[in-house]
Amino acid sequence: MRKKFSHGFTLIEILVVIAIIAVLIALIFPTISGMQDRGKVTQDLNNLRQLGLAAQIYLNDNDGAFFSPSSNWMQSLHPKYLSSWKIFLSPFDKGRSATEVDANATISYGFNTNAHGAGATDSLLADKIKNPSAFILFAPTQPFTKKGGDAAVTVTKDSAGPGGAAKGGTHNKGQRINACMGDLHAENMAWSAFADDTAKQRWNPDPQ
Repeated sequence: MRKKFSHGFTLIEILVVIAIIAVLIALIFPTISGMQDRGKVTQDLNNLRQLGLAAQIYLNDNDGAFFSPSSNWMQSLHPKYLSSWKIFLSPFDKGRSATEVDANATISYGFNTNAHGAGATDSLLADKIKNPSAFILFAPTQPFTKKGGDAAVTVTKDSAGPGGAAKGGTHNKGQRINACMGDLHAENMAWSAFADDTAKQRWNPDPQ
């Protein structure tokens, strides 16, 4: 009688299978990573849209005037105009962990301090912005701050970008960033345009 022997994989065959699996993973990983990044971009943009919508309602209730320099803009919106504190947390902010809502709570977005009025307690009127579709109002701050209140999370023209130390945007390898403009629409824009100090209408509500 002939004996039946089970034929196992040789070392070469195992190595070939491992190599094929490695190639498939290498092909699939960028696609998965790209989908995750696009999801973050969408969520971040939605957060800024929610901030813009809340700001619009706030303006309606305050005769078209933005937040006073003496107030905390986040608390001006939450909880009356924004029910969820998570709106203030960007998906690109890996350090976000706040559950409390106070002046030192974690947030990921900044408000352009040039949208304040001239005086210590003055509020800028929205209709005084010369080019609202180009003027940056809200944007992600970088580097993101875990604690620090309003002063640590402002966005100004003098910083040439959020936080004053950012060297690139939040996504697309630092080439792009989301922002909410003075007319309260949110858009995805090139970092080079966002950080351009010479484009006065982006940072100054009255470029004259």
